[in-house]
Amino acid sequence: MTRLRWTGQFTSSSDLLNRIHTLIDRAILSNSVSVLTDCPTREKLGWLEQTHLAGASIMYNYDVSTLYAKMAADMRDAQTAEGLVPDIAPEYTTFPDDFRDSPEWGAAVILSPWTAYQFYGDLDLLRDEYPAMQRYAEYLRGKAQGHLLLYGLGDWYDIGPKNPGRSQLTSAGVTATAIYYQELEALESVAARLHHPEDAEKYAREAGDVKDAFNARFFHADTNQYDTGSQTANAMPLVVGLVKPDRREAVLANLVADIHERGDHVTAGDVGFHYVVRALTDGGRSDVLYAMLTRTDKPSYGDQLAHGATTLTEAWDANPGSSQNHFMLGHAEEWFYRGLAGINFDLSQNGSFQIQIWPAVPDGLHSVSAIYQSSLGRIASAWAQDGDALKLDITVPAGAFIRFPDNYSKNITLDGRPILTTGRAGPIYCGICSNETFTGPTFELKAGTYHFESHR
Repeated sequence: MTRLRWTGQFTSSSDLLNRIHTLIDRAILSNSVSVLTDCPTREKLGWLEQTHLAGASIMYNYDVSTLYAKMAADMRDAQTAEGLVPDIAPEYTTFPDDFRDSPEWGAAVILSPWTAYQFYGDLDLLRDEYPAMQRYAEYLRGKAQGHLLLYGLGDWYDIGPKNPGRSQLTSAGVTATAIYYQELEALESVAARLHHPEDAEKYAREAGDVKDAFNARFFHADTNQYDTGSQTANAMPLVVGLVKPDRREAVLANLVADIHERGDHVTAGDVGFHYVVRALTDGGRSDVLYAMLTRTDKPSYGDQLAHGATTLTEAWDANPGSSQNHFMLGHAEEWFYRGLAGINFDLSQNGSFQIQIWPAVPDGLHSVSAIYQSSLGRIASAWAQDGDALKLDITVPAGAFIRFPDNYSKNITLDGRPILTTGRAGPIYCGICSNETFTGPTFELKAGTYHFESHR
């Protein structure tokens, strides 16, 4: 097992959420063996989609900076002369067709180093991998049809009428092209940070072409649905930025409606579930995630626990024919830190926006506490509901923005003293923030520890 240093701690008043956290954490840790394996008992291969889709879930809990640098080198070594990055690295065996060449998997050569950069700020990693990133983007450009990628495994292991495997509910072109767009957007950012402005402009133009083609092919303007209207089809465009601003609210509402119509159950698989979690978190709908993730009937984490699972299973229904130790569906872990505790850490941002605290406080959950030992220092967020009051304790090592949850945004006090809605108040500045993540009264904090209280 790879030696990993713990960087995160999470606990809540919900025994079920705590057990889910343990379930996912055990699967991550036991599959960290020089590569991130898909399971430690069967293939023991490094399937690459997990490295970027579950990247944040892993990085909140462990320092994997050197592991991600090693895996990036594995991908670089496995890349073919044509630019293809195979679905596994190291490529100990060669699989046929999409099991060797699926864009959602090969995307790891770009998206995994970019995710690591957001957590660790290591420009050397981006610099080392940039040529391989460029070659893979060129390879995908050659595979595209009218700026669309229409092949691949798609939303692997989604929940449809058949046994799990290839995507059943979402067209392969949706997941492949959405991730292609995400790769180009990331490459634009990488090129800018490495001072290649002409490359950045090129990738921005290509991303724009992909966006136009994607919306022309998959968006139904009359219903505000993408493709089949599946959870994955609507969530992915929301997260990667393919939805036009005036349609975002309606597309998010369709995603929420589908979840509720299915009794608050998930249908998304290996690829799509990451984006469902992110879309609901970013869209301020952690109430929907809380309802979904506290289910105890099939399909759910709770059902896996009820049937004796001690690590996360490969299939949502814990089918004994699938692996019983797999972390590919462990994206709830990111929500525990980013959503419930509200710790959003991103070194690709500037200044105070590198640390943003925006906790979600769903009804029915009494308290949450999380710590993330970042490269800037310790970040802690703990809250508890007490009648109509919310008590919130925050520690930040540098400048940070905090936003209170919408259901607790009145009569805010700091250390027992009321604070104004605008102006300076000691170590904080209160005002209206124009960043799209924070759209109301916000508090800009200096480094320190703070005790806030707010009311419904």
